[in-house]
Amino acid sequence: MQATTDRTREPGSADVIRVQGVTREFAMGGEIVHALRPLDLVVPRNQYLAIMGPSGSGKSTLMNILGCLDTPTRGEYWLNGIAVSQMSDTALAHVRNREIGFVFQTFNLLARATALRNVELPLLYAGVPAPERRRRATAALERVQLGARLHHRPNELSGGQRQRVAVARALVTEPALLLADEPTGNLDSRTGEEVMAMFEQLHAEGQTIVVVTHDAGVGAHAQRRLVLRDGRVESDAVNGAQRVAS
Repeated sequence: MQATTDRTREPGSADVIRVQGVTREFAMGGEIVHALRPLDLVVPRNQYLAIMGPSGSGKSTLMNILGCLDTPTRGEYWLNGIAVSQMSDTALAHVRNREIGFVFQTFNLLARATALRNVELPLLYAGVPAPERRRRATAALERVQLGARLHHRPNELSGGQRQRVAVARALVTEPALLLADEPTGNLDSRTGEEVMAMFEQLHAEGQTIVVVTHDAGVGAHAQRRLVLRDGRVESDAVNGAQRVAS
């Protein structure tokens, strides 16, 4: 599997995400639904991007493609220099484990496992030896200010702390991309702001982040905001400079 990834990696790529002419179509009731129309997107290393838009705009479809959970109907996608558009499901799973850290709205933690064990899981799947798993999981939890909660289970943690555990789990493999889907959706506004402040700190430390959200308040924290409508890019704003798609 390693050899396949290496052969498809572009040498010296400065972009974590590069999408060219990607479309996604679904057959539904005898008709073709155009969830994503031809779309180009480049996300440089250490950029903080929010993908936004109303329900049905295509943002979840784009998230699934960027997260290697789905493949485009047409077009090309390079993730951290790796051509992933036409990879098999097995190869995509390998890339997901190495290159992407996922953060979900519902946390997706194992209820009976401690914070430490939850964070160790991706390393367990990757075959990392137990002592190294524990060291790296402890460091990841300390990075999100949960070093004193290593042995607490999810029901012993607040919602914000559970999301911090989920972020630590996403970071423990040192991924090229942190991909978050509505990361504050199950949190009150104050706790949500704390989580977004943590994302800003991670970005300041050099982490490339993509957040998918319908919440303008969440999107406002990002360095760049991409708005989708009807499967197309409606606008793309970076640091206040906005380009409206034609």
